[in-house]
Amino acid sequence: MTLTFEMDPAVGPALRDGVLALWADVSAAGGAVGFVPPVTPDEIRPALLRHLVDMARGDTRLLVGRDEDGEVAATAFFTFNTHPLMTHWVWLYTVMVHPRHQGGGYGRDLMAAVEHTARTAEGFEAVEAIRLTCRGGTGVDGFYAKCGYKEVGRVPGAIRVAPGDDRDDIIMLLPLT
Repeated sequence: MTLTFEMDPAVGPALRDGVLALWADVSAAGGAVGFVPPVTPDEIRPALLRHLVDMARGDTRLLVGRDEDGEVAATAFFTFNTHPLMTHWVWLYTVMVHPRHQGGGYGRDLMAAVEHTARTAEGFEAVEAIRLTCRGGTGVDGFYAKCGYKEVGRVPGAIRVAPGDDRDDIIMLLPLT
């Protein structure tokens, strides 16, 4: 099975609910996507709504991966910089692959689709790099490194997962030029 990727899918109840379910499932499995389990879809909903508002404004774009049943199985949100000195790179947020699809190469497929999109999609012509952050202590920085991203910064203890459990905020960059 492979995932089918779509940039800028039509936003409706099915997509919204699919992304929300994915986010909740990834969070429940311990994924470092802004929440710590246990978390409910209702607790995640405001973060998703902020992404959707940013998409409606044109500041953020969504790449979604669907499985063979058409279900949302992966996401990555691109956010464009509005600062005039930083429009040559984009942020990548909420990079997720459903836990049932992990370990089968779908994360690598998602990151390849992210890179392909940033290199070829309309509206990305000025983009020279992709920047993301990830939570230390999860090993995901090693995954991103295998996808070509380089660690370019680290803020020690910037993420408080729980009292006494502070993690580094790792900044990674993929140059496209």
